[in-house]
Formats: sequence, C-alpha cells, structure tokens
Amino acid sequence: MVTQSVLAFKLEVTRDAITPHAGLALFGEFLHALKLPQWLDEAVPGPGSAAGYDPSGYVVPLVLMLHGGGRSLEDLRQVRHDEALRELLGLADLPSADATGDWLRRMGAGTGLEALGEVHRRVLAWGLRRTKGRAFTLDIDATQIVAEKREALRTYKGAVGYLPIVGHLAENGLVVGEEFRAGNVSPNARNAEFIRHCVAQMPAGTGIAHLRGDNAAYQAEIFNECETKGRTFAIGAPLDSAVLAAIAAIPDEAWRPYQNGVIAETVHSMDHTRKAFRLVVIRRPVQRDLWGNEEPTERYRAIASNRTESAEATVAWYNARGEHSENRLKELKSGFAMERMPCGTLEANAVFFRIGALAYNLFCLFKRLALPRSWRHHQVQTLRWRLYQTAGKVVRHAGAVYLKVCAAMFALMEEIRTRCRELARA
Repeated sequence: MVTQSVLAFKLEVTRDAITPHAGLALFGEFLHALKLPQWLDEAVPGPGSAAGYDPSGYVVPLVLMLHGGGRSLEDLRQVRHDEALRELLGLADLPSADATGDWLRRMGAGTGLEALGEVHRRVLAWGLRRTKGRAFTLDIDATQIVAEKREALRTYKGAVGYLPIVGHLAENGLVVGEEFRAGNVSPNARNAEFIRHCVAQMPAGTGIAHLRGDNAAYQAEIFNECETKGRTFAIGAPLDSAVLAAIAAIPDEAWRPYQNGVIAETVHSMDHTRKAFRLVVIRRPVQRDLWGNEEPTERYRAIASNRTESAEATVAWYNARGEHSENRLKELKSGFAMERMPCGTLEANAVFFRIGALAYNLFCLFKRLALPRSWRHHQVQTLRWRLYQTAGKVVRHAGAVYLKVCAAMFALMEEIRTRCRELARA
C-alpha cells in the first residue's frame, strides 16, 4: 500500500532486513571480543531446565537496551523486534520483558547479585590491564533514586526510594564498586567497609592510592585506615561544633585571598583519630536576604586532608570530584536509566542496578579501547546520536552476512571492528 502526506515522498513497506541500530551491533561485537557472554554463563546461575535462557540471554539484551537508550524493561521489545540486529549478534531468541523481570527477582532472591559481582570484577580487571596507570583515585558518593515501590523507604532528603553508594576511579571513570541500599540507610553508614570493598575489587598490580568523599566520609575509621595504608585523602568536613571552634581559632593574619573569598588552614583531630590532619577552610561573604531576615554574613567550607601540597592545590584536587564522581553519577542515572527501578523488591533492583553499573563500565571501556581518541569524552547520548543510531541493511550473499551502511560511516565502523578484532586476539 502506498500513502502520501504533506511532503513529496511515498511510504512503502520493504522486506529487506534493516536495523536503525547498526552502530549498536559494533558495541555487541565489543562484548564478544571481551568474552562477556561466556563470563556471564560461567559465573551466574543458569536456567533450571533445558528450555530456559542462559544468563547471557538476559543480561546482554539488557546491556544493549540500556546502551541504545531504553528506559524500562518494556523497551527490550525494541531489541526483540530488531531482527536485523539480532541476526548480526547471533541473538536467535530473546526473553520477554515479563520473563526478564522474573529473572531479576530470582537472581535477587538467590546468589545472582554475588555472581554478577564476579563478572564485574573480571570486566574491571580486563579493562585495567589495557589502560594506563596502577595507582588510582577513588571517589565515593551516595545518590538518591526516587521510586514509589512496595519496599522503598524514605530517604534523608524526604523522598521515597533508594540510596545506593557508588565508587568511581577518577582516572578512567570506571565504577569499581557499588552497593544498592534502602532509602532509610544513612549516607554515613558502612563507608569504611565500602571503601575496603572497592579496594578489594582492584586486580593484582593495581590499587587505591587516593580517596575523595563528601562529609559522609568524615569518619575517624576512614582517616586512620588511609594513614595506615599510605593513602592520601581529601574529605568534606561538616561544620560541627568542633570544626567551628577550630576555625574560630585561626588567627586573622593566616587568612589570604582566594577566588571571591579567603582561605586558611589549621591542624585538627577528632575522637579516635590516631593522627591529626589538615583542615583547609574557605570563607566567603554571603549576600543578606532582601527581606531583611537575619542570616550569617559569611559562609565556611572545610576540607579534611593529609595531602602536603598548598591549601589551594588541595581544594582544586578535591573540587575535581564534581566531574569525576558527581557528573558520572548523573551519567549512570540519566544516561543509563538507573534513575528508575523496574521491580518491587530491593534485592531485584540491586541486581538491575549492578547490571546498569556493568553497562556503564562497558561504555567507558568501549570508548577508551575501541573508539578513536577524540570520542573519549563523549557522553552516551552522543554515541547514540552519532554511532548507535546508524541505519544498516543486512544482506546474505554466498553464505556470508553483510552489514551495509552509508559511506560516511564506513571508515569509522571499520576502525572500530579492527580494534575489536585486536582486543579479541590479545
């Protein structure tokens, strides 16, 4: 049937195998070069019968869906209905959205979360072996996920949802550890334990040499462990009575101009710290309320650190966590749909969040190892627009499968495939 509309073109149905996500097939090839399907099937509990799907049959479509821009389990239908993409990736049959939700709940109720953690460690080790650096900076931060779910609880910000904590490696953006927590868990809870978990995730020959965190990490246990391990740190200090007293004791002549305020430092300690630390303080003026309400005329910001550089350099290093942690958390949540959870139970959503973190790490490694260097700082939205959403035609000829794309994309896609081939052989 031929139809016409406002513009002078005609619309027809074709029987050709066409995919709007030809670039996503290259990312799928990268997953095979990394051996992700094999690792999933080895580590994650398999189906209870021969008729069930292997673990990779659930996780790989989820990762593809998250990379392609899907926001919910229902968006798995786009991968299922893309027969050309499935043919390129050898995905003969895919589970439905409902079956995937059931699988997430089963994995959450069993050992699936720990098994996915093992896959996460293998991916991390594989990636770090192929990137520069052996001593890394760990940025930790908790983030709120609003979710009106059956088991969701109210967070300290007043919303109902969850409060996972995530640890990033500043140098390459990789998520080295994540813990999906109930909404009512304090951001201060188990931070030292979480840092140890992140350190344990690092493969042999690498380690965490530096630590940054907000005032939720302002804890004697963390400071003591950093000193014991020879780890430098810069952590936001809450303006409690002890900190304010230390600031008040700084002499006037110690303050010097800094940006639109002044900066100074002192030595401070707290209960149970074995060694005193630097307290770098910034003081800035505050504009009074236009309505005449009483407000402080000055605002303080304090950073606890054991670094030996200038106070200004320590503040600059600490402020870098805005890009290395906070913005990457935004990318994880908004770019990979982790701002909404699909299931009603904490355990099932923890499995989904771990798969989301895995998808994010694969995105970081795909950019760094398979794409040209100029693509390294792009967000996932840019990859979708410029690469993943490339139209392609799948043709079979003389027993071979061909993916036909426009001439403008051919050289880039050939380069990506060449790098994937090299990674698979390494």
